[in-house]
Amino acid sequence: MAISFSLDKKLILLVMIVSVIALSVTAYLSFTYADEILKERQGEQLFGESRVRGDTLRLLFESRIEQNKILANDPMIRILTAELNQVSEANFEKIREEKRRIFLTQVQAFQELIGFSIGFEDVKIIGSNGKILFTLGRITNSDFLNDPLFKKGMTQSFVDFEPSPSGKKMIVVSPIFSEDSKKGDEPIGVIISRMRTVAIDNILLNRSGLGETGEVYIVNDGFLMLSESRFIDNVIFTQKVDTIPVQKCFREGKEHIGFYPDYRGTKIYGSSYCANDLGFVLLAEIDEAETVEPILILQDKLFQTGLLITTGMAIIAFALSKTLSRPLIKLKNAANKIASGNFDVRTNINTTDEIGELSFAFDSMAQKLQDSLIEIKQKEDVIKTQEDILLQFSDYSENYCVCMVDIINSTKITSNLSETQTSEFYKIFLNSIAIIVRKFDGIVVKNIGDALLFYFPVIHSEQESTLKKCLDCCITIGESHDDISFQLKQQKLPVFDYRISATYGIVRIAKTSTSSVNDIFGTTVNRCAKINREAPPNGFVIGQDFYNNAKVFDEFAFEKIKTDISVEHGYESFIVTRKKTKN
Repeated sequence: MAISFSLDKKLILLVMIVSVIALSVTAYLSFTYADEILKERQGEQLFGESRVRGDTLRLLFESRIEQNKILANDPMIRILTAELNQVSEANFEKIREEKRRIFLTQVQAFQELIGFSIGFEDVKIIGSNGKILFTLGRITNSDFLNDPLFKKGMTQSFVDFEPSPSGKKMIVVSPIFSEDSKKGDEPIGVIISRMRTVAIDNILLNRSGLGETGEVYIVNDGFLMLSESRFIDNVIFTQKVDTIPVQKCFREGKEHIGFYPDYRGTKIYGSSYCANDLGFVLLAEIDEAETVEPILILQDKLFQTGLLITTGMAIIAFALSKTLSRPLIKLKNAANKIASGNFDVRTNINTTDEIGELSFAFDSMAQKLQDSLIEIKQKEDVIKTQEDILLQFSDYSENYCVCMVDIINSTKITSNLSETQTSEFYKIFLNSIAIIVRKFDGIVVKNIGDALLFYFPVIHSEQESTLKKCLDCCITIGESHDDISFQLKQQKLPVFDYRISATYGIVRIAKTSTSSVNDIFGTTVNRCAKINREAPPNGFVIGQDFYNNAKVFDEFAFEKIKTDISVEHGYESFIVTRKKTKN
């Protein structure tokens, strides 16, 4: 079963579809753009956090190494280390105790020099043979020859961490060279300093600007977390962090920013700072859920706004559809009444839009149909009651533009033609002229021999437009001479010229019972025929009355002519042409 929709329903449906599509596209583009902007800003924030804090940590580590090198380069430390390396095993303990106070004095001087804010807790000075030469703490291991820190410290300075009851300790290791050492010489010992990590923790545990789920932490090259977690307790040296940015840093030396699962398996948005030369990577991360939360809020707002707009558009469309459908329904009902034979119906819709124009045209059509039926009935009555009378003159006169087109020397031209050729000759001419006349809404009355008579009824309110239309029609007929000549040549008929004339004035109307076209008579018609002879070949002339009403038109040129006919009848005529437009 086919589903039918009325006009108002179609309009509402159309508005709804357009609104939904427009809002959907707008919402999609807005959401996509906002998503990109928010992620970009979040990425920039995390990148900034990782970069700033990473640079700060690097500066801190490098400063600790430089500070430790100050102690390693102390002249007295170098001398004492070199001396103790030469002491025999039997006298080592005795000499070490004798030198302890000197070592302690140098270490205390170092602390006073660099200040106590670095959290300096312990220092061990180890000789090249792995024996402890000095320590602030207790000697728990007298042989460091195979200790990883000692081995690495004999090759370079570095920073490392070790577990402690409070979490972790920072270890700074530097080699000791003799005073007269050259580039490439082996160190004579190693200094291993242990420091508190308060400064590092202050950098990492400051979570301002990281929202509810953001955190910053560091991971060593053993893929172990070296700082506190926001979500899990006691993770230092126990929590494995084998994530994408950690792998990229220690395996490829690259940094990473984007979405990935963190050590908890939670998808986060993070940025890394790779310091593989110092043995750590810093990560600034925030949960994806918190990152996209503003986007989801925006999505809800867009949906709610779209719903409100769509509802409003539906209400407006409903009201507008009723405004449009009411006059159309009225037109439909009126058309049905006319179809049933009631020609008295009128819509009388007075709106200023296209519907109002349609209503006016409909009412005009109904009026004309009613007038036509009355006229047909009157003619039927005339035919029935006065079958012997074919022509009746009306009791009223009207102003008409009367026009005539006449062939020049038609008798001479057709005298050498056969009847068939003569019929074709007049057929081409009269039909061509009649088509042009109808194009300009003129009415062909009849042909008089080789001439064609036609007119333009003039309604007072439309007088100016009707006069222009008549002038334009007659000039067009003159301009069509070449086209008519071409048709004659194709039929191998002689080419001819013709004259066009027009007058304006009162005519008598004659109605015939055998034709719907009224015949016209009177002085205006007679003058049109008389001045026709004054027109130039394929030219156009008008009478005095026509000129008096049409001379105000700027697009036409009027040239007064004076001939014997004008003198004889005291009626002037004018040649009419189009004015040439300037380029």
